[in-house]
Amino acid sequence: MEHNHDGMLRRGKAVEHMLTVRQTLLTDRSTETVALGEGINGRVLAQRIDAERDVPAFDYATMDGYALNTSDDYPLDIVDTGVFPESEPLALEEGQAIRTATGAPIPERANAVLKKEAATIEDGRLDGVTLEPGTFIYERASNVTAGETLFEAHERLSAKDATLLRDLGIETVAVHKPLSVALLATGTEIHEDRITDLDSPMVAELVQSWGHKTTYVGTVPDEYDRIEARIAELSKAFDVVMTTGGTSVGEKDYVVRALESLGRVIFHRTRVRPGKPIALAELPNATAIAVPGKPIGAHTIMTLIVRPFFTGETTLPTVHAEMTDSVNIGSEDFEYAIPVLLSGETATPLGHVDSPLSIYEMTFDPSVLSASTRATRADGFLITNNSVKKGEIVPVVPYEVVE
Repeated sequence: MEHNHDGMLRRGKAVEHMLTVRQTLLTDRSTETVALGEGINGRVLAQRIDAERDVPAFDYATMDGYALNTSDDYPLDIVDTGVFPESEPLALEEGQAIRTATGAPIPERANAVLKKEAATIEDGRLDGVTLEPGTFIYERASNVTAGETLFEAHERLSAKDATLLRDLGIETVAVHKPLSVALLATGTEIHEDRITDLDSPMVAELVQSWGHKTTYVGTVPDEYDRIEARIAELSKAFDVVMTTGGTSVGEKDYVVRALESLGRVIFHRTRVRPGKPIALAELPNATAIAVPGKPIGAHTIMTLIVRPFFTGETTLPTVHAEMTDSVNIGSEDFEYAIPVLLSGETATPLGHVDSPLSIYEMTFDPSVLSASTRATRADGFLITNNSVKKGEIVPVVPYEVVE
């Protein structure tokens, strides 16, 4: 494999590859049934869900008051009986109004609700203000129309989805079984306990927060044969093999070479810094994702490129803040994820000489910052391929939206 900048992928293209592999992996994946309230949050739907009925199934009142027809003139005769949420729909005659509770079905012919506070009653007759049709009425099918697709197959569910699902009359959903993920740390210095493995706990926490099962399977030294053999072994027992370290182009960076030998490397290295030397590969029995070994680089590439593989989500919600310092970048051919501290409406680049972590002066240094565990104290990161100036308003991705 050639190692030059021309072969590096843009972030968007790398994410496309991740999503394609995810789609293929989920297509034939076994499923299980989960009841609402028993753990659908973070699970991945196995099939599309279409509405089988209109929601609501009838017009109902959203306010306590009186149901009436807006074309009738006041005063209106009040029907003796009232309607409540448990009532069967009634019929209203011309010139009549009927006492109505919130959630009650709107009687036939009625098209508005006069709220109780606006009503005047004298001698059993109702007077009130002029209303527009539809006032205080939740109209049939205004929420959901029968036949409408509401959830796509392979969509990741959240806790709030339980509300709509139950409103559709659904009590259980078919979801894909979580992926089994082997996490293997590479590096002789780690294998021999001379350097602490800083990446594996963080990577495991991320994958588990995205709804999948992670097993830390230990370490392997920088020896090609042992790396290849261990990945091959793990690929037979797990759906995904994730490695940390050994993904660059150094003399002892053997991981990508091993993946090439065992299967097909879909891409290696992206135009994202820190974290550019990520690799994605298809093995005969598993998917392999090789993550760079520096902790901040590993976290950046996990949240920006690997996250869509596990969640299907690609959006990056942002908040806007004013930069407290100018930051230059090395090359506009790369996207830079610059960690920042948020305070009120300002963003301080963590690592800048004027921040609590002093790594660079004016030009962002992803190589050194990538190794700094103190940089994890940032609140979010700015993605840019241009230098930014002091006082500039920038979009910041808070870490909590990608973890």
